[in-house]
Amino acid sequence: MMTTLSDSTRRTFLKRAAVATAAFQVVPGHVLGLNGQTPPSRKLNVAGIGVGGMGGNNIKNCADENIVALCDIDTNYAAHTFKDHPGAKVYTDFREMLDKQKEIDAVVIATPDHSHAYIAMACMRAGKHVYVQKPMAYSVFEARTMTAAAREHKVITQMGNQGRSGDGVRMVCEWLWSGAIGTVREVHAWTNRPVWPQGIEVGRPTETPPVPAGFDWDKWIGPAPFRPYHPAYHPNSWRAWCDFGTGSLGDLGCHVLDCVYWGMKLKYPVSVEGNISTYWGDFWKKTEPKNETFPRSSIVRYKFPEREGLPPMTLTWWDGGLMPERPEELEEGRQMGDSDGGVLFIGDKGKLMCGCYGRSPRLIPETKMKEFKLPPKTLERIPGGEGGHEKNWLQAIKDNKPAISTFDYSGPFAEMVLLGNLAVRFPERRLLWDGPNMKVTNDADAQAFVKRTYREGWTL
Repeated sequence: MMTTLSDSTRRTFLKRAAVATAAFQVVPGHVLGLNGQTPPSRKLNVAGIGVGGMGGNNIKNCADENIVALCDIDTNYAAHTFKDHPGAKVYTDFREMLDKQKEIDAVVIATPDHSHAYIAMACMRAGKHVYVQKPMAYSVFEARTMTAAAREHKVITQMGNQGRSGDGVRMVCEWLWSGAIGTVREVHAWTNRPVWPQGIEVGRPTETPPVPAGFDWDKWIGPAPFRPYHPAYHPNSWRAWCDFGTGSLGDLGCHVLDCVYWGMKLKYPVSVEGNISTYWGDFWKKTEPKNETFPRSSIVRYKFPEREGLPPMTLTWWDGGLMPERPEELEEGRQMGDSDGGVLFIGDKGKLMCGCYGRSPRLIPETKMKEFKLPPKTLERIPGGEGGHEKNWLQAIKDNKPAISTFDYSGPFAEMVLLGNLAVRFPERRLLWDGPNMKVTNDADAQAFVKRTYREGWTL
């Protein structure tokens, strides 16, 4: 027997249902993603690999998402980051992490330079979006390979050159493109690096102290040729050693040169040559193995061909305290660039100078700057500027669109930077470069370093 509702009962039922439905639809704004907040349903599962140093800061800038896993081969060095994210599972082997936590969406990689590519390639093959600290790779070959892998696996990528998200680099580009200083054929860039021991004259350490507890030295070595542990390498000075780091250029080149690469519409140079500071007693030239550490200072000269209607251009890099000639137009007592470095663009109608990351651009002299009418802002500004670089990547993942320093941009850029280190390895030579074919056309010795020899079990 079917029971029916009376008209009054039915009206009461419908009224209560309507109230209940309305109440259900009143959802707190933070759940809907109002006021700029990310809805919990859209939070990404983020992991970090190499979180003891800069990687810890990168992860902190991702903390609005779900930090689900942290990996570091030195558990003592990374302990502060582990403590900051108690909900994350902790690993010392990133391969185990990828195998056990399939829910990971995106990975921040901030290990030493020599292991960037091996780790990033594994993550991309597993379908993970990756943020890789600059200079993204150890060699030209690795940067090219990573760029191709990002396209193949359709993942969202970002290199950790945070100045790319800043306003300064955009201002430099807009000013250059507006013709503020006319046609540019000469650019100089410099940095205060190295700020670590570099250019040593005594070779690699011969002492073999015990590996500290909680530190997996074999995994730290990774794809590099094996050598005994020594505190001269980890945690603070690996940048100086040619087997592990990429020296001053690798550390600051992707910050200082970004406004040059973008603003001058660069890609492959046609040649590159390096000059380096000499070592006491010609140690560098006479002792094997050569290239143990990068020199104390260097000058690297890149030559670029015509491109997009722009004339050929020379870019000169200076580090280790060396700097270009001070412009006559620059007022006495005024600093060139900033404390980290700077760039000087020389045009046929004036000069433009900025600091590292493209910060604080100015026409010189200051009287020119005061007369200058700022051009329209044609480039999109990134929320948070330099501090929003990680969030730009995370939002790009959610929106399924390229991040601001996607590998399609930063890969060729990193190749240019790392090609300078090839010239530093073979100073006093001019290396002719065939960019599309990734080949030094006039020097077989230099060509051998375009791609490193990988330790067994650590190939890409």
